[in-house]
Amino acid sequence: MTTTTTTEFGIVYGVHIITSHFGSVASKVCECLLRKGPLSSREISRLAESDINHTKVKDVLYLLIHHNCVQAFSIEPPDGSESKATVQYIALFSNIIHRARYNKFSKVVNEVLGSQCAGVLDGLLSNGRLTLEQMIYRDGDSNKPIGSEAIRDSFEKLVAARFVERVPSPEPLLGNKDDGPAQKKRGAKASKIFKEPESLEDRILEAATPVDSIRFPMIFEQGSSSTLADDDDRNISEGKRKQPEVDSSGPSNEVIWRPNFEELVRRLRHKACVEIVKERRDEECANVLKAMLEVGRSQEKKVKTDKSVPVSMGSIYEELIKTDAGREMTQERVENCLLQLSASSSYLPAFVIETDDSYIVDFKSIISVAQKDEMESVVMRRYGKEAFRMFRYLSQEDRFVETDKIADAALTEKKDTPQVLLKMWKDGYLHMQKLAVTGVYMPFLLWKVNKLIVSRQMLDEMYHASLNLSLRLTHETDLEKELLLLPVEKLEGALKERRNKYRAKSMLLTSTRFKLDDAIMLFHDF
Repeated sequence: MTTTTTTEFGIVYGVHIITSHFGSVASKVCECLLRKGPLSSREISRLAESDINHTKVKDVLYLLIHHNCVQAFSIEPPDGSESKATVQYIALFSNIIHRARYNKFSKVVNEVLGSQCAGVLDGLLSNGRLTLEQMIYRDGDSNKPIGSEAIRDSFEKLVAARFVERVPSPEPLLGNKDDGPAQKKRGAKASKIFKEPESLEDRILEAATPVDSIRFPMIFEQGSSSTLADDDDRNISEGKRKQPEVDSSGPSNEVIWRPNFEELVRRLRHKACVEIVKERRDEECANVLKAMLEVGRSQEKKVKTDKSVPVSMGSIYEELIKTDAGREMTQERVENCLLQLSASSSYLPAFVIETDDSYIVDFKSIISVAQKDEMESVVMRRYGKEAFRMFRYLSQEDRFVETDKIADAALTEKKDTPQVLLKMWKDGYLHMQKLAVTGVYMPFLLWKVNKLIVSRQMLDEMYHASLNLSLRLTHETDLEKELLLLPVEKLEGALKERRNKYRAKSMLLTSTRFKLDDAIMLFHDF
């Protein structure tokens, strides 16, 4: 039985990534965790194939933990029980999929901090976890070393920008009282104060993540005048969990660091929102939104937040004029852009919410517009224009509608409409409901778009497509593996032409998968 948060082809795609990077034994262990959920090492040994003994399973688990694909945890035994807490392991599906988008993460850092910082991040991405000493040692072994001081400087910038974080707790202990029927006994008043995390994985990650003063120590230990202190008043967040005392007197060589995927994905999400607004409104509105995101970014507590914190007109304009494009805008033009962004219509929701003297970015509305466009484009390609009009109409109605009304609204032939709707229903894009009417032989058919189900269906199809592209690229590379060993400058005639053809195919497959991953992030990560 697959987990509720991961689709079938999502699991297959994730296992393929692990196979490509770590081999078949690691992929078998990972598949056990993805399909069965949290397991102990003994349970994995029993469920995996017989040739994988317990020692090998533990070695693989340590490898996957080192590369941030698995998290260990334990649950506190019930009160009065003499049994010890058993260590269990959970596969981090999102982190596994992130391995296919390391180029995107590197590009984000390159745009924000430059190529030197991107190079240091690349080392962390490829090695999983490193100490500062290991980063310096790795640089010394490279073809073009930049020196220990440059590594240290780049590293400090990465921590200050939250692109790099200290590793989480290796084995957080979850309280037994937070699980099971006991949580249902909370009173109505208590439930308003305490909000349960959405899933066991959320609880584990929350328990493992240190408070920000430990997670990003240099931001807090530098004075407000330091270049590393990026507005401490905004960066410091209160610790919600008890953490072990850690000496954070400096970037110790013994402290282990890893890429902060949360911040990297947040940057990509913000970038996508700016592009959506630019396409739907104009470039000036996009610049204003970008300034709002810069102001509120440090106060976002999670990536998939529906709304930003309120930001004032003054803080928006102050951020905006830091850029060349922003300096060309007067405050009146900024106010006009905010009016456009906060306006809604029958085909476009408001992207910004005005409240008192502040403005809030409505991430959910912006992302939903892009998701809707993606759904409609898939329906158009697969079923044609008539199906596209029907699907769009049903999406806007967001309720069950009878067949004839759909035909009238979509301007399609009534005799052809049921067949088109049935095709989409069979593929999981529509809900169908039969309504029996007294005295009528044939029941009325009602149709509706369930956006959550359609999103999940599309996500599964995109995982499948991405898997196929990856397999095709591997196949093409295997076919030409002997040719690829030859020096490019010595190739001539037919061999040179073959190499050029392979390069063209490789670039096409890679760029297609890169674009497809943008759509995957839109539905899974944003």
